[in-house]
Amino acid sequence: PETPVAAIEHRGPPHLEYETSKKLIEWRIQHRLSPANHRTYGVHYTDPQSVAPAEHRVDFCVTYDQVVQPNPQGVINRTIPANRCAVARHLGSRSHNGAAVYLYREWLPNSGEVLGNFPIFFHYVNVGPNIQEQDMITDVYLPLK
Repeated sequence: PETPVAAIEHRGPPHLEYETSKKLIEWRIQHRLSPANHRTYGVHYTDPQSVAPAEHRVDFCVTYDQVVQPNPQGVINRTIPANRCAVARHLGSRSHNGAAVYLYREWLPNSGEVLGNFPIFFHYVNVGPNIQEQDMITDVYLPLK
């Protein structure tokens, strides 16, 4: 379904993504948006393996159905549009997402489906400082026409 979110835009090298995400975490804490009640997403406009580091783009998002007021972190309103998607779950570290690779390289070419008009996005099912890499759960959504 269409999902309103508060987002922070990351532009630049992938190794700096965590610095960007910390700004969203700070904003999220200030607004008391717990991970239990507000989903966390990453909208990946580029594949960091196939673009120059300076051209890499991803938005980190948290579900939020209010107007984001101007803030020092740079968080803004965005919407993840309603999509028909292929979905796969990745278990483990988010540094290499095997589910995304599978959807693009194996599933899509054999499915007869066509990519949609919105980029791949990840739902980070469990987030927080106490989540160990081996326990991370990420649902990958590949929008389709």
